[in-house]
Amino acid sequence: MVANLIDEDPEQAYAYSRVALRLASRVAAVREAAGFAAYATQKYSEALAEFRAARRMTGSVELWPVMADCERGLGRPERALAMAGEPEVQKLDKAGQVEMRLVAAGARRDMGQLEAAIVTLQSPELASNSVQPWTARLRYAYADALLAAGREGEAREWFAKALEADKDGATNASDRLAEIDGVEFVDAIVDLDETHEDEAEADETHEDEAEADEHLDEHKGGSQASGQAAEPGDTGAAGDVAAQDEAPE
Repeated sequence: MVANLIDEDPEQAYAYSRVALRLASRVAAVREAAGFAAYATQKYSEALAEFRAARRMTGSVELWPVMADCERGLGRPERALAMAGEPEVQKLDKAGQVEMRLVAAGARRDMGQLEAAIVTLQSPELASNSVQPWTARLRYAYADALLAAGREGEAREWFAKALEADKDGATNASDRLAEIDGVEFVDAIVDLDETHEDEAEADETHEDEAEADEHLDEHKGGSQASGQAAEPGDTGAAGDVAAQDEAPE
């Protein structure tokens, strides 16, 4: 339940995680899920405590990068950098090592070391033409660092590469490219809604006009019928009465 809600409703996921903790605090998976729920709601101190507990229970280094990112969230980028140099990093799989590199680069940026952040991201994984699950985010982070350093031309190139690798929409590389190119997007959904509203108003106006015309026609028809019964010169009925009066008894 917690994992399913984290992306859609982090606060609700966090609430569920607290309930789960009360029921099964000695289960590593519960502590890990609680950590991610706290992390998603920027409760970094709680998240770090839960991740540490899960790691003690399992002995796994898998959570090392997100633990380092919690240190960043707590305003301690130097600790995140120290963790990036620990032996645990060598035990991570490729995805974990790339994640650790992203965290370390973020820590460099937190400390105002833009060029160092750029160098940190330069790696065989960044240079590779093959697309892996981490490729889009790695290229995006590199492009963002380049842009922050004022290297707009290079940044545009790497945002384009990030977009090319981003099959799941994990980044907003397309928006960043548009910003660099000075392109403004029009909200087509809003425009479509306004068009539908205008059409609906026009239809209502036409219906009102048609109804008014119908009432007018009925009124005219009634007046004509009354006029035929009382019009001067229409002597048919009167002539019949006169003829009856003149008939001999």
